[in-house]
Amino acid sequence: MKKSIKGVLVLFVFISGLFISADTVFADDGSALERIQYEGVLVVGTSADFPPFEFYAVVDGERQVVGMDIMIAQKIADDLGVELQIQDIGFDSLLPALEARNVDVVIAGMTPTAERRRSVDFSDIYFQTFQNIMVRSADQDVYDSIESLSGQRIGVQSSSLQEGLAEQIPDADIMSLTDLSDLLLALKTNRIEAIVMQGPNAEAHAGHDEDLYTFIADFDMDDDDAGSAIAFRQGETSLVEAINESLAEIEEQNLTEEYLATAGEYMAQESAEEGFIASYWEYFRDGTLITLLISAAGVVFGLILGSLLALMRLSKNIILRLLGTTYVEFVRGTPLLIQVMFIYFASGMFFNLPALTAGIIAVSLNSGAYVAEIIRSGINSVNKGQNEAARSLGMSKKQAMRHIVFPQALKNIWPALGNEFITIIKESSIVSVIGVGELIFQTRVVRSISFQGILPLFVTMLIYFTLTYSLTKLLNYYEGSMNHD
Repeated sequence: MKKSIKGVLVLFVFISGLFISADTVFADDGSALERIQYEGVLVVGTSADFPPFEFYAVVDGERQVVGMDIMIAQKIADDLGVELQIQDIGFDSLLPALEARNVDVVIAGMTPTAERRRSVDFSDIYFQTFQNIMVRSADQDVYDSIESLSGQRIGVQSSSLQEGLAEQIPDADIMSLTDLSDLLLALKTNRIEAIVMQGPNAEAHAGHDEDLYTFIADFDMDDDDAGSAIAFRQGETSLVEAINESLAEIEEQNLTEEYLATAGEYMAQESAEEGFIASYWEYFRDGTLITLLISAAGVVFGLILGSLLALMRLSKNIILRLLGTTYVEFVRGTPLLIQVMFIYFASGMFFNLPALTAGIIAVSLNSGAYVAEIIRSGINSVNKGQNEAARSLGMSKKQAMRHIVFPQALKNIWPALGNEFITIIKESSIVSVIGVGELIFQTRVVRSISFQGILPLFVTMLIYFTLTYSLTKLLNYYEGSMNHD
């Protein structure tokens, strides 16, 4: 017995060791810089919906994240002698991704506020900025100051500096959204009266959309709130010092002006494209393929897991039944969004799990709980006399389940299973919060670079409808075939 326990412990330690990243090898102060140079890669987290700082453009026939911040990141990576890897994540998920070690640093036009400094460290300020207010062009004579917006509904990006600045507007009704494209759409459709935005970003959007007007706002801000800096995990002083050296060179050579000019060229290139579908169809194609991949994997693994859980819940073994019930109730009792974020961010504490893999795992685990209940209810719906009759004919319990009970249960549960498959296609969109490039993620990208709010949403709706309608027809065909048997 003791040898068995010892063997299990040795196996556990061995398996755990396979997942220990270089973060654990270099665990003391100064280790972050050593680890990055050891691995040869600097992983930068950003939110690529923020032109001219970070956004998508086609460069040498390849779609990639560009912008001033990305050029700064490339300069830093070159100085460190490593490759640059960009991870595009929602802005409000950037700091959790940093703390969970999914990324090494965050470069996203982020302001080093006092609140953020309590959880992360920051580099020197690399870009002095200003804050603007965006309004509709038709209202530029109505709203021309902070005071003129008193009592109005104001939009801000969640978890941003602007969220706090908006509170300086007297009696403002503040609406926080994750995506700036959603805020701009809300402004155009009269859901809000203004948006508090970082100056260069506001000017970039207003310069490409005649329906928008922006002006500099006279907010009361600390010096640190008037600039952008790079975020680090606390205690990584050697990495901060190394990157500050690169930032000092950028300042001495005034490279930010050059970077902004190049970003402007990319933006002009994107806006000059003719034909919406012709310009952006690859984004929708790639997003659709990844959505189908996640959905297909979720269906397959969800079916396998769900079948196993259903048998556990039907088992006479109280331990198996308890484990199955606990899993199903826990997963069904928590939102898929939280499950996706937990798996992705929590895994980063131990090993580098790709966002796509984390998304597939989360969708599969979630689907398995619902499929388990569908299968269990279907089996229970079959008259117990069927099983008893099969056993009286000499069939074993497994044979009775396989040849008599399950075929009848399948007919009963097929519509519910089909509905679960369709639900997976739609709910797979949740994985966009961790930067998986599925259809909703790509729609956000298109909205940010095309400066259009409604048309990308309409195209995405058509794609989702086509996918779900086609699957519905296919499921109905097989349902009809079963009913004719």
